[in-house]
Parts: sequence; C-alpha cells; structure tokens
Amino acid sequence: MPPIEFAPIKPTIAFDVLEKVDIRVGTIEMVEDVPGSDKLVRLIVDFGDHKRRILVGMKRERSNPKEVEGKQALFVLNLPPKKMMGEMSEGMLFDIGYADGIKPMEFGGSNGTADIAKAVLAAL
Repeated sequence: MPPIEFAPIKPTIAFDVLEKVDIRVGTIEMVEDVPGSDKLVRLIVDFGDHKRRILVGMKRERSNPKEVEGKQALFVLNLPPKKMMGEMSEGMLFDIGYADGIKPMEFGGSNGTADIAKAVLAAL
C-alpha cells in the first residue's frame, strides 16, 4: 500500500469565522438518483424541525448510495442554495477525505446523534 500524501493544512481562520458556519446533525431519510447525472444523488434529510433536499456527489464513492438511508451525518446549512443539474441543493454534506484521496468519513448510525454532536463540540 503506497503511503498517504496528506493535503497541506489550510490557512488559519479566526474563531468568529468558524462560528458563522451552521453545522447540524441530520438523518438521511431518502437517497434518489438525480436524472442525467453520473455522480449526483438527492438526499432528503430530516433535521428535526425541518427537512431539506441536499445534492451530493456520492455515486462514484459508494457502490450503493442507498446504504446511507437511515444514517446520520453532519451538514452545513447556511450556504446559499445552489442549482445543480436543474435542481436546487439546500445545504452541503460535511464530509472529509476527498482532497487527500482518503475514503470519506463513515456515516453514523441512526442513534449516533450524541456521538456526532460530541465530535462537533470537540472540534469547536
């Protein structure tokens, strides 16, 4: 196995910049194909007080994207909506690994909210 080449650390940001990012735990209720796209899927995500449609490029990273249905993950919610393949995405999956070519973080279980929330708090 070849050694992993890590991406360089990004420039330092001020804490007040980080505080502006709205990161929340959401439960992925449904995964659907985006017609005409070879990489995008549509996630219907429940955040407890509301649901959102979030498009993610997951088809190439997972042989069965539907395996994440019922799982919890972190999402960034306060980005402007973005139109992709004719559909609006209302947030972004907060994932790691792509810049380094490392496999993305595994999704938490349906009862993983406490563990994920602890990870977020520890990061802040």
